[in-house]
Amino acid sequence: MNPALNALQPYPFEKLAALKAGITPPAHLEHIALSIGEPKHTPPDFALEAISSNLKALTQYPSTKGLPELRSTISRWASARFHLQHTLDSDSQVLPVAGTREALFAFTQAVIDRTQKAPKVLMPNPFYQIYEGAAILAGAEPVFLDCTAHNGFLPDLDSVSPSTWQDCQLLFLCSPGNPTGTVMSEAYLAKALDLAEQYDFIIASDECYSELYFDEEHPPIGLLQACSHSGRHNFKRAVVFHSLSKRSNLPGLRSGFIAGDADILATFLKYRTYHGCALSIPTQLASIAAWQDEAHVKANRDLYRQKFTQVTRILNPVLPVTIPQASFYLWPQTPINDTDFAQGLFAQQNITVLPGQYLARTGVAGNPGAGHIRMALVAPVVQCIEAAQRIKDFIESL
Repeated sequence: MNPALNALQPYPFEKLAALKAGITPPAHLEHIALSIGEPKHTPPDFALEAISSNLKALTQYPSTKGLPELRSTISRWASARFHLQHTLDSDSQVLPVAGTREALFAFTQAVIDRTQKAPKVLMPNPFYQIYEGAAILAGAEPVFLDCTAHNGFLPDLDSVSPSTWQDCQLLFLCSPGNPTGTVMSEAYLAKALDLAEQYDFIIASDECYSELYFDEEHPPIGLLQACSHSGRHNFKRAVVFHSLSKRSNLPGLRSGFIAGDADILATFLKYRTYHGCALSIPTQLASIAAWQDEAHVKANRDLYRQKFTQVTRILNPVLPVTIPQASFYLWPQTPINDTDFAQGLFAQQNITVLPGQYLARTGVAGNPGAGHIRMALVAPVVQCIEAAQRIKDFIESL
């Protein structure tokens, strides 16, 4: 067996299951899950219809590179959404993937040069655990950059030593951030690009929450947008990851794309031809339909906006919390230890939230997720409001 597997930590939800083990919550209260970021809004009917009406296409092996029509659709969407001065080349700068989770992991395996003495992968902390696992299994050392209120919940690029940058082969960024919802500015992204150019590493920008924002006039900027504005029209060393899971409420479709540096994508495509992860043709046709429509995405944002407004209004008297710039998470500080809070909330109110420390790693400054919980407002509006009221009752009982 690969010995690196022994270095993998339990997934956050395994830890959560252990925390809840042996507890019987009140039977009269319906369970409300705010722990997993799985969208529960209704997916667009036209995407489902595209699948059901094209099931006969399952008799064909799909191409790893994807249908030209899908790549062209993605190119048009991304180029318009991020105001790119040069349209993405759909043949060389776009590649469909089976969701961002699969792509983030596989991409790391493809780009890390494990023949180097001490390859490092830098990532935010707290973080999406795939970043860490992918780095370890690629033979690299994860380096965690704490994201706290003190630094605006952004990885502090200035805190990284020149020697660490020298060993860095890959920098993971996540904007809007999981779990904080923080959006990186163009200046921040431009600085990261300058560092990538100086030290010759790749930036992998996880932007799967980019379409869940609340200010319709100011959608989050993306890494390719920062490239374009700084004259990097070839997107050198830059790759972005997008998905239909959150944008279109289609997590089970497992459909997304990566885009950016053509040389990197050519190498990644070679890897994927052996990896065996092509999207089925019905999935690709449904994806085309989803990327071509913005009305359902706007309606999706309206629902999240309603939930955040209602939930924060209920919670703020007992649990100060602010609406994030984007994403569907709240990241409040807890009045007691975060694991005790999550355990007690489940025991008394049958509500599941995720302790913040499970999403982070402990360093010299402690665990930056400790003392927080992540609440995913993915349930229907009525359930989210009910959950907020029960959380308020729980806090008042402490």
